[in-house]
Amino acid sequence: MRENDMADGETVLATVRASAMRRGLGVTMLAVLGLLLVYTGIARPPAQFAWQAFLIVMGIIALWGAERMRRATRATVELTEAGLRTSDGEEIAAMDNIASVDRGAFAFKPSNGFILRLKRRAPGRWQPGLWWRMGPRVGIGGVTPGAQGKVMADIIAAKLAERDAR
Repeated sequence: MRENDMADGETVLATVRASAMRRGLGVTMLAVLGLLLVYTGIARPPAQFAWQAFLIVMGIIALWGAERMRRATRATVELTEAGLRTSDGEEIAAMDNIASVDRGAFAFKPSNGFILRLKRRAPGRWQPGLWWRMGPRVGIGGVTPGAQGKVMADIIAAKLAERDAR
């Protein structure tokens, strides 16, 4: 148990954290893509300036995405009785706002993860490789191990069934 758990009285039921190998691979692939795009735009520019600018801008965006993923995947997603939060303390979704959980094969969900449908819309937020929130949906997963996501989704489904039975 972390010090925060003792202070606020909430125990962590499950965690999802980025695996080191997947995190490294994801960040590296995005960074290499960004570098290749920038290099191509500068060293072998297309005939038209618009295409050159496009390559350089897309390369910079890919490099920015790699840095965002590197920073985001340092944190973990934690499930408590109150809901989902990050290890930094940011609330992702309160348990009373979760309507359902879906981890089916055809669900629009992150890799190795699951999706939550919320009762009320929440402000959009994106932590690449770990979680995102858009309107009434929250996606958990990305460069995370599938087993951790499955356990967390199963616990949430059990909590929702228990809540609905009352």
